[in-house]
Amino acid sequence: MAIEPWLSGTLTDVEPVGRAVLHSLQMAREDVGLWGEGLSEEQMFSRPAGLPSVAFQLRHIVRSLDRLLTYAEGQQLSEAQISALKSEMDDGSKEEVWQEFLAGIAQAESRVRDIQPESFSESRGVGRKMLPTTAVGLLIHCAEHTQRHVGQMITTVKILRA
Repeated sequence: MAIEPWLSGTLTDVEPVGRAVLHSLQMAREDVGLWGEGLSEEQMFSRPAGLPSVAFQLRHIVRSLDRLLTYAEGQQLSEAQISALKSEMDDGSKEEVWQEFLAGIAQAESRVRDIQPESFSESRGVGRKMLPTTAVGLLIHCAEHTQRHVGQMITTVKILRA
């Protein structure tokens, strides 16, 4: 049995909050690979019992990370990000979804590393209503939101394979 990333003693060069988020993203990549390996094109886009598809979950994970990290960086969403949000349920190819997921996780890891601890307590606004939070609140939500959707993806895969 593999050791979970947070118990691996890695990323000691990263401050503790960033390290925890990075370990969460690493675990997401590993779990998605483990559970998603071997899915057919049809299974990737299937919606058993009306659940969101595996493709949706993978797109939603990385596109949400992009949006959350944009807010954590003190920016607002671009038109491209808003458009991407509206297309998370679209069909496509299994390969395109996998590549977007892997590239999105790698990009998120890089962005997490770039957020400086000095900015953690800075106020941030989320969405059009500029709902109040902090940079560190957004970083923590990156980890918890990612894990929530990895769990949903795994449940969908288990139903597909039953």
